[in-house]
Amino acid sequence: MSDSDDVRRQLLDAARSAYAARGFIATTIKGVAAAAGVAPEVARNYYDSREELFAAAMRLPFEPASAVQALLAPGLDGMGERLVRTTMSMFADPQTREQLADLVRAGAGASKATAAMREFLEVAVVDRAATALGVPDARMRVVLATSYLLGAATSRYVLKLEPLASASDEEVVRLLAPVVQATLTGH
Repeated sequence: MSDSDDVRRQLLDAARSAYAARGFIATTIKGVAAAAGVAPEVARNYYDSREELFAAAMRLPFEPASAVQALLAPGLDGMGERLVRTTMSMFADPQTREQLADLVRAGAGASKATAAMREFLEVAVVDRAATALGVPDARMRVVLATSYLLGAATSRYVLKLEPLASASDEEVVRLLAPVVQATLTGH
């Protein structure tokens, strides 16, 4: 293992511990760097933002700031379909499915890791998307759309409820995308 790999591992281990103890909002790159025994500048060489550090520490298959921006860039038309496809793509990864299963097993408020994930989703995803959405009740609409997507992902990939679990991606997109779209835009 290279020195670079060791530093990255130390940072991610320190970040996981910090998120478990303090949550997302109270955890800083500077604090994680100190816990890992490296200078903050070293940590910033690996992770430009605390969202990027969180995504790496929690093994998320995306970096939220760029992912949200990419989803919003084409505009509101087709947003529901893009979100459903992105969600299915994200949960196609076995490691991501396992993370979701761990959160479901832990329960909605039962662990600091779940609280950290909630804080992260609110700050890095929901607030950014709501700001860009620009419709009445934008935050509520984004939270509801996120709830539909996470509920569908949990039902499909963790609980494996039929017929959702064995449905084709196209069938899921056809049925779920209009609901997500209407929730976000009101039509």
